[in-house]
Amino acid sequence: MTRSKVTVLKTSPSSVLDDYNKLMQLADYRNYLSAETDTIIKLNLSWTKYFPACSSQPWQLEGVVKTMLEDGYRQEQLLPVENKTVVTSPVKGAINNKWMPVLKKYGLGFTPLPDVEWVVFKPKAKLLVLDKIFPEGIEIPKMYLGRNVLHLPTVKTHGHSITTGAIKNSFGGLLKEVRHYCHKHMHEVLVDLMLLQREIHNGIFAVMDGTVAGDGAGPRTMIPYIKNYMLASGDSVAIDAVAAKMMGMDPMSIPYLRMCHDMKLGCANPVEIEIVGEDISNVNFGFQAKRSFVIWGDQMIRKGFLRPFEKVLLHSPLVVWAPFASNVYHDLFWYPTVGSSRIKAFAQTEWGELFEKY
Repeated sequence: MTRSKVTVLKTSPSSVLDDYNKLMQLADYRNYLSAETDTIIKLNLSWTKYFPACSSQPWQLEGVVKTMLEDGYRQEQLLPVENKTVVTSPVKGAINNKWMPVLKKYGLGFTPLPDVEWVVFKPKAKLLVLDKIFPEGIEIPKMYLGRNVLHLPTVKTHGHSITTGAIKNSFGGLLKEVRHYCHKHMHEVLVDLMLLQREIHNGIFAVMDGTVAGDGAGPRTMIPYIKNYMLASGDSVAIDAVAAKMMGMDPMSIPYLRMCHDMKLGCANPVEIEIVGEDISNVNFGFQAKRSFVIWGDQMIRKGFLRPFEKVLLHSPLVVWAPFASNVYHDLFWYPTVGSSRIKAFAQTEWGELFEKY
């Protein structure tokens, strides 16, 4: 059995594009993403607004696209996409996170997944929970079928899944807007998504940005820290495990990673993963996943003391209160107060200056 490999490099704002090229070459990305097949570039939008470490960085997108075009992938083969949630807009998010100038520079379009055709997909694999959550059928974007997928997550914590990375990034692409129904069984759902991806995609690869990493109540209300790392791998489980270890966690104690490892969907045991590039044996960010007020409330309704009201609050027409409450808390309260001060501090860094140049 081939040993899982994760490439990890240090970088800086002045060399980041060249470093992404080096990263992808060292990770042998062309072995996973055939140039004979179209590649879905699945961006990561955790907030319509920009917040450091929250969503795919513009230099991450540019580094990947520039490398692939220089290596002979054609423009029409590269398909950047992102989905919506009940609280995010893919087009506004692409503008606010400065993906659009990058895509325009390299002659690429942007596809909001709500605008494409979705079809019912019947997996051959036995799923843990997804078929029970969506008994009427699991719908996926038709354009995903038979194509490669390249995930562009960031290094950050998450209130529902502890960490979020390449595997969680598929959550935002393969499931429709009502994917919040999956929050109750998040870890099992992430395992199911690995099973689905194996049947849907021709090749799978991930490039993770850790130039700025997010600690705390992710994926939004975090504390961003400059870390200057980037990671890449053809094993989504392994790259998420290495990122978790760098954040200071035991990957095998994180349920979705442990289950994926035990089901041989990838390697989550750091001892069994080959690290190429930097020596990260002593790297420990000391991060700890926490729950934002919104995620705490969500979990109380689905699994806590408010569970008797779950059906009426989250599975009836009254559910409109949930996205409204989330937007009020995140966009109208947290972002202009706590978030604003963190963004201002980030803007004074070299990465903040680079972001403004886009």
